[in-house]
Amino acid sequence: MKQLNDILTALAIGLAVSASAHASEEPLKVCNAENEMPYANKKGEGFENKIAQVVGEALGRPIEYVNWTDARYFVRDYLDKGLCDVVIGMDTGDPRVLTTKPYYRSGYVFISRVKDGLDLHGWDSDELMNAERIAFIPGTPAEVMMRKIGRYNDQFNYMHELVGFKSRRNQYVKYDPAKLVGEVASGNAEVAVLWGPSAARYVKESATPLTMAVIPDNNVRADGEKVGFHYSTSMGVRKEDTKLLEQLNQALAERRQDIDQILSAESIPLVSEPAQALASK
Repeated sequence: MKQLNDILTALAIGLAVSASAHASEEPLKVCNAENEMPYANKKGEGFENKIAQVVGEALGRPIEYVNWTDARYFVRDYLDKGLCDVVIGMDTGDPRVLTTKPYYRSGYVFISRVKDGLDLHGWDSDELMNAERIAFIPGTPAEVMMRKIGRYNDQFNYMHELVGFKSRRNQYVKYDPAKLVGEVASGNAEVAVLWGPSAARYVKESATPLTMAVIPDNNVRADGEKVGFHYSTSMGVRKEDTKLLEQLNQALAERRQDIDQILSAESIPLVSEPAQALASK
């Protein structure tokens, strides 16, 4: 009888210790876009949501999403104020935060229908001069180059037809990448120019076969200033949170294969890190 009591006591202690350990796991609070697909949404359906879950598993911490609605202010109003701890999917080196080592690098792409067979090798492609409609988002590198090749003004009205959302507050305008990809699929536009990770899911899902051509990263403005078309992506934390930064870098390294699988399943076009970035790792 004493042996049974000892066993039951040991089990009870074990369960108590386990429950205590689980309860002490502090959630990793992720600054999460409420509706910024294909990256993330409040249902956790974006590819960044999947990456967040992988990192949370590596750290042994449950993920808790803190949802924001306005992309312009989430660092100031959520991360900096301590409402959340980490941002998934920030430009490497963003000066507002500390960023991890990059976990992928991608580029802007030309999107066209496979059956059209367009030779979109760069901004000097004849197809861009001959296209009736080119779908792009203002404020991106695409706008700079559209101005350089003289196609911005004649696309101005069409560009504003593509607005998917407009907030009354401060006139926050949002473009839906799915809509721009759909313009090409329907034949309403011959070409779309989008950030590859934002477009890949919709290109893959399109009933009309589409193709993505990664735009070379060798473009310059009319004044000779470089226009970047390839960017690396990291996670961001508050500037004083060096401990979490170190933990995230370790988690990214440990789960490299899982993250690569998520990116591959999303069909995100990847490019190599610059030689100087690789040398510093």
